[in-house]
Amino acid sequence: MSGEVRGEWQIRTDGAARGNPGPAGVGVVLLDPGGAVVDELGKGIGWATNNVAEYQALIEGLRLAKSHGANRLAVFSDSTLLVEQMKGRWKVKHAGLKPLFALAGKLAKEIGNVRYVAVPRERNRRADELANLGVDRDNPQVDAPRPGAESERLF
Repeated sequence: MSGEVRGEWQIRTDGAARGNPGPAGVGVVLLDPGGAVVDELGKGIGWATNNVAEYQALIEGLRLAKSHGANRLAVFSDSTLLVEQMKGRWKVKHAGLKPLFALAGKLAKEIGNVRYVAVPRERNRRADELANLGVDRDNPQVDAPRPGAESERLF
């Protein structure tokens, strides 16, 4: 197949939410089979939980890898929940995660060979930086309370 790069690509993904839920962002680092950084992404995704942000980061990372022609991919994430669910070891119980899980699975199948690796947060530092950059840069009024939050605090 022309245009394909042989070897295993890597994505390092992270999702961040200030509060849970709160203003959220995603970070992705794409490395080619030689280990060189090919692309990076950091963006805000609005108001979300940390787990939704982790899945959104995975989806963005899979799309990025696919756009670069990756057909073998290792996904590194510090979210044990995401890794174990994508490996099929843990069930996806939360209704809000089910469509994200399904989309991530569909994208992974389109790539072909995808494996998932849980890593400590310290080994995922750049993806974490990009996710937090996305929160700060792309979500207006990050420190402002969510509309209606005042009444929520009363109960």
